[in-house]
Amino acid sequence: MRQGVGRSAGVGAVCVLLASVLWGTTGTAATFAPAVGPLAIGAVAMGLGGLLQALVAAPRIRRESADLRRHRGVVLLGALSVGAYPLAFYTSMHLAGVAVGTVVSIGSAPLASALVERVADGRRLTRRWTAAAALGLSGTVLLCAVQAAGSGPGRAGAGSTGATVLGIGLGLAAGLTYALYSWAAHRLISRGVTSGAAMGAVFGLGGLLLMPVLLATGAPLLASWSNAAVGTYMALVPMFLGYVLFGRGLSHVPASTATTLSLLEPAVAALLAVLVVGERLPAPGWTGILLVVACLAVLTTPARAPRGRRTAPAGPVAAVDAEDPVTVPGPGGGVGSRG
Repeated sequence: MRQGVGRSAGVGAVCVLLASVLWGTTGTAATFAPAVGPLAIGAVAMGLGGLLQALVAAPRIRRESADLRRHRGVVLLGALSVGAYPLAFYTSMHLAGVAVGTVVSIGSAPLASALVERVADGRRLTRRWTAAAALGLSGTVLLCAVQAAGSGPGRAGAGSTGATVLGIGLGLAAGLTYALYSWAAHRLISRGVTSGAAMGAVFGLGGLLLMPVLLATGAPLLASWSNAAVGTYMALVPMFLGYVLFGRGLSHVPASTATTLSLLEPAVAALLAVLVVGERLPAPGWTGILLVVACLAVLTTPARAPRGRRTAPAGPVAAVDAEDPVTVPGPGGGVGSRG
């Protein structure tokens, strides 16, 4: 039983890490469409990506409509958070710079997610998660400090001190909404809704909420082929494919673990700024990336059961190691049993 649970958690971690790599490309991709504003970028990426998820998952959503209606409050919370997240996230990057916006948004999400799970689910924070979060947040703070000093990637996008402060505030809002829709999707999955139906419903409704924003701000996306290509890439690859992987990951790991694993995103964003955009990253920035990698290593290394522990017999609820944050019980003996 324990080996199977660990393998499931490993699959979930890999899916979230792959999604984080795709998300880390968005800041670099946006630099190829400088005439497109942050609201339009966010609306086209999350809006069209969410509608596409709903279209692909339509048969599952139809089959599981009764379950989704039963949890409509959770679906609505997730959809509102999906609608707010990209507007806050991309505006944060526009005001405070790509690296600062990404670091604050993604770096604050694990703490927000843990708080949401603590309040909503009574979930205890484990020593492993605390150690991993400390490493990851230390790394993201270093990247943020490098950016604030004006020597790191993305600083050119920052403006005045007031704009930077507002950008950081919007980054914190983005981190909270990211935590909320991650929790909502995980809650639906843990209640027996498949990951496809849960993500399709939450992101489809969120995408609908973003359509008025896209109509009001999206004209520059059609002004040139390069702008249209950037919008298409953002919707199809990091948002559609990335969130399909993320939903799969949420079938196997809790939302707090998924958001902590996504700390890989700002590290990828910084690397791409160096390799693709041609910006420089000084030694403290590389140290920050190494700390983020250490955080991921702590979270993804399988926990060793104490000597003498017996494997729990098969039953309706799977055994969960209290010190392993990447396992969570669910209907049918595991969250991923129907995903």
